[in-house]
Amino acid sequence: MVTKGIQTQQDQTHPTVSAPHWTQVTKLSRLVGYIWYIRETEKMYKVDLPVDPSVENAVEMRRSAETARKARIFNTRLRVLGLDLDALNQQVQEKKHQQNMEKQRDKAFDKLREYHDVALLQQDIDGREKQAALHTDLTKYWATHQRVEDTRDADLKCGLKGAFRSTIPEAELGPASMKIFQGEGIGEEQRRREQNKKTDRDLRAQKEDNERRLLVEKHREMLVSKELVHQDCRGLQLRTLEEECKKAAHVALNNYNQALAAEQTETLKEQHRREERENLAEMRHTLTSNMMTECAEAAAREVGGGRLPLVLVDRWKGMNPEQLSVIHREREEQRLERQRQREAKKIQDAAWQLQLLKLSREAEEKESRAEELRREKRIQTGRYNMQLAGEQQAYQEYLNKKLYTNKPSKDYFYQFNTSSR
Repeated sequence: MVTKGIQTQQDQTHPTVSAPHWTQVTKLSRLVGYIWYIRETEKMYKVDLPVDPSVENAVEMRRSAETARKARIFNTRLRVLGLDLDALNQQVQEKKHQQNMEKQRDKAFDKLREYHDVALLQQDIDGREKQAALHTDLTKYWATHQRVEDTRDADLKCGLKGAFRSTIPEAELGPASMKIFQGEGIGEEQRRREQNKKTDRDLRAQKEDNERRLLVEKHREMLVSKELVHQDCRGLQLRTLEEECKKAAHVALNNYNQALAAEQTETLKEQHRREERENLAEMRHTLTSNMMTECAEAAAREVGGGRLPLVLVDRWKGMNPEQLSVIHREREEQRLERQRQREAKKIQDAAWQLQLLKLSREAEEKESRAEELRREKRIQTGRYNMQLAGEQQAYQEYLNKKLYTNKPSKDYFYQFNTSSR
């Protein structure tokens, strides 16, 4: 413990610095020394030399960065919890700005969509109005400039005479201006009458065909109706015959069931009479058998070959006195043998108890000797520990009162952790 404390104090006296940090500290110290040298030179010689502003800006930026780094590193809450309020606030502001931009974009899209809907609706209305106006103008043009009465064939189509009045005399017109030729309408009335007669004949033929077709349809319907009536009558007859057959079968089945019932009744009576005769014969045989007469020889059957006789279980009536005496004698022998075994076991148990008592006494003696040895060892260990504690206390007093008399002050500890590097 003493060596560890000395090593710790030496480490605190000579702290180690990594190479990159030492390089940065060296550059910063050189830069600060250069600025200090320039300022002292100005004071000494009182010369207003121009100072490079980039150097001062660089020094100021380094100082600001160092101050911010100290505030971030030496803040226990931020260092332990890892909470960066500035970054979080910046993220919140960015999120709000993004949401506002999205809302504005959505509003712009909504307005653009409404504008397009209105434009399409107006375009559709304008197209319909334009088409209606064009149709109206076209109708007016037809009614004004393309009338039927103004055509060259108005007299043929509309039945007008002289619908088109030409100012040229007929004697000056050529063959192309002719409309009706000589011999063109000869036989037209006769042809029309023939056509009317032919139409009448065709109509009468169609009427006669329709009447014949109707008669054929009526005749076919009548035949179908007769066939249906015939089928209904035939079905009625078949159903009547089927009912009669069912009735005859039912009567036959009833007669057959009655005959079977009578036969079964007679069979049961005969079976009952046979069972009564058998029961009477069995009762007579039982009364006259060896079972009721209690004959002991009836329960034994000789098998020969020097073997014991076979016992018939259903006829056995009990043992004779000789057999009972043999059984009593064997039972008494078994009782005496069992008593001798119990006495031998008691003697054996008593011997085991004595042996266990002897072993337990030896174990107790060993345990007491081991406990005495452990107690003596604890006493010796306690004395040795007290001696070591006295020596360590004396050595600690020597270190505190004679060796380490120069205690470090607060300034010694304040020189550490002054920079973030």
